[in-house]
Amino acid sequence: MDKLSTKLTVFYDGACSVCVRDRRWYEKLEGKTEDSVEWLDITGRDQELREQGIDPDKALRELHVKDSQGQVHREMAAYILLMARVPLLKPVAWLIGLPVIRPTLAWFYHRWVARRLGSRI
Repeated sequence: MDKLSTKLTVFYDGACSVCVRDRRWYEKLEGKTEDSVEWLDITGRDQELREQGIDPDKALRELHVKDSQGQVHREMAAYILLMARVPLLKPVAWLIGLPVIRPTLAWFYHRWVARRLGSRI
């Protein structure tokens, strides 16, 4: 499968230092795979997000990833899709997908995001 047919668009909060750090970490692990992931900073792009069917408030609270077919994945499904592309992260993607792990991790993730955004809202 060529890179163009598997390209992902990741909608991330560029105003979040942790989010930016995580992006850099992912890019380092992914290596030199040109254009396989497009990173789109959602800051100030509310209208563009709405045009793509993404609620801007939810985009701040949950990771959103659009696949090459235009389907938007969010929250843990987005993380799984993104991580499964990197050999070193495939086991983590599998682990996140487990029935007990996934909802527990989602709960912790939402608590962390609420705390992070509390200072910005």
